[in-house]
Amino acid sequence: MLESSSVLLFIVFLLLFILLLFVVLIRRNVTASLLWNEIIREKITNFIMNQSKEERILNFVLQNAVRGDPCSVLEAIDKYCSQKEWSMNVGSEKGLILDKVVEEVSPSVALELGTYCGYSGVRIARLLKAGARLLTVEFNPAFAAVAKQVFEFAGVQDKVKLIEGPSDEIIPQLKKKYEVDTVDFVFLDHWKDRYKPDTILLQECNLLRKGSVLLADNVIIPGAPEFLNYVRNNSHFQCTNYPAHLEYMKASDAMEKAVFLG
Repeated sequence: MLESSSVLLFIVFLLLFILLLFVVLIRRNVTASLLWNEIIREKITNFIMNQSKEERILNFVLQNAVRGDPCSVLEAIDKYCSQKEWSMNVGSEKGLILDKVVEEVSPSVALELGTYCGYSGVRIARLLKAGARLLTVEFNPAFAAVAKQVFEFAGVQDKVKLIEGPSDEIIPQLKKKYEVDTVDFVFLDHWKDRYKPDTILLQECNLLRKGSVLLADNVIIPGAPEFLNYVRNNSHFQCTNYPAHLEYMKASDAMEKAVFLG
């Protein structure tokens, strides 16, 4: 009896040690932290609540933000994602960089690749001048459904055209189907391996004019090395790097601005 109790006690202490080790690991290692948040924790919470993380973010916005107030919507999303569940929005720190670039460009036509829940779309749309528009492209229908409600609640739906589908199919349709001559500003925040091919596609479709500005998020984590190599070693682009931190974390990340020179 004593021996079995000792074995049980040892197993309990071993499990506690493993748990402690895992907690330390996810706090110090960004890959482990993302694995925990995006795969393990999210899947468990989705199963228990029978609801996606994106739906939980939307509900938090509806319950805590002020209808028609874009800034309160952004604050609500930042609060949820920093205090409750990590999520892949551009976040408040890099959001200020996004704001700065949008204000400098003052686009008439802005394009976003990767809508997700609509956070960055709201950030961009709230800064657009009268008559300007944002076209935002999202491949995932579930994300698009959430983003549409976020745009409507924030009161920016009249400035935003949400387009569902893969970027490589939507970009060639922009001129004829969506009456886009050229885009003044492009925010890349979708699949990182699409940054380079979609930049090339924008060029091939003559959607970039002299002075068009591309801003790419997460060029360090998860990283977009092919895109960086392409724009930094291309005489048609002038690049600026903005060091920052991964959204809602302390890990180093960066945004890359690439101005098209024609």
